[in-house]
Amino acid sequence: MDGAPLIFALPGSIHQRTGGTIYDRRIVEGLRCSGQPVQLAELPGAFPVCDTIAKTAARHTVLDAPDDACLVIDGLALPGFVNCLADHHARLRVTALVHHPLAAESGLPETDRVALFGLERDMLRFVDGIVTTSPATARMLVDDYDVAAPRIVTVLPGTDPAPPSRGSGGRGPLRLLCVASLIARKGHVALISALAACPSSDWRLDCLGASDRDPAVTQAIRDVIDSLGVTDRVFLHGEADDGQLAAAYDAADVFVLASELEGYGMAFAEALSHGLPVIGSGDGAVRDTVPPEAGTIVPVGDHGALVQALSQIMSMPEHRADLARGARVAGAALPDWAEATRRFDAALMRSPAPVR
Repeated sequence: MDGAPLIFALPGSIHQRTGGTIYDRRIVEGLRCSGQPVQLAELPGAFPVCDTIAKTAARHTVLDAPDDACLVIDGLALPGFVNCLADHHARLRVTALVHHPLAAESGLPETDRVALFGLERDMLRFVDGIVTTSPATARMLVDDYDVAAPRIVTVLPGTDPAPPSRGSGGRGPLRLLCVASLIARKGHVALISALAACPSSDWRLDCLGASDRDPAVTQAIRDVIDSLGVTDRVFLHGEADDGQLAAAYDAADVFVLASELEGYGMAFAEALSHGLPVIGSGDGAVRDTVPPEAGTIVPVGDHGALVQALSQIMSMPEHRADLARGARVAGAALPDWAEATRRFDAALMRSPAPVR
């Protein structure tokens, strides 16, 4: 940036372990390391279907921002600014950071989905620039939200270099790893159902990710594990810290995630950095993140294709080794966080200074 105050607004604590918040935190850390002071606005309340607490916190963030300040709003928090951004955006430089469109979240009631679509489309008209974390998300904003392509800059997440996973080494069952919060969009039920349908039973699935985001989904996953009789092969470990996550990647043979949609797919990228072959699903950015030489991505909801992909990688060691080699090559080509920070800073520089 050019010395203007920089305020980064996001829903809740920046230390949450979600892909979007990790992106926010690493960008903020990178900007601060480069000498850019960043003021955090960690907004309380409910998002993206906002309550009064959320909207009040967003309003105070805008009212307290000095003229000419650069205000970055994480897209998940954007609906909280509905009653204040239109009146104040002209004196600020406002950038929306869109990880993926809010209305694309799985499991939303139809009334919430329609409301969020209209609200996000309208709010994006009051920002000076938009940063997306993948070309796929940028395409969705252009095609579905009537955003002009020149207003968007894509800044891919960084990925930390990692040693190749050692895996099970042929000792015991094949170790499958899924890293994702237990929410509908991540497809845990579809994944576990497909695994249970595979001919082989010589596998173990370790699921790492917060289990308190959607209690109904978490219970549905537990019910499926029980009903399919895989309680001795599927383990829900909850949210993991950095050390636990690194150990899980090191012990894994294959990364699996049957997501319905990803803004980018940071867990997929992290798996590639560890040289893990990938089996998954997902529209949008997933296919951009995982090349075919590193994994198999099947259509969302195609149970048969997912069963086939899982069966192949479990029963064909040569196929698994080929994909692991491709994953190592793809992982080595991923951008790091220093590069991501430079690109994000350059995107902020594109936002014009307010004209008064």
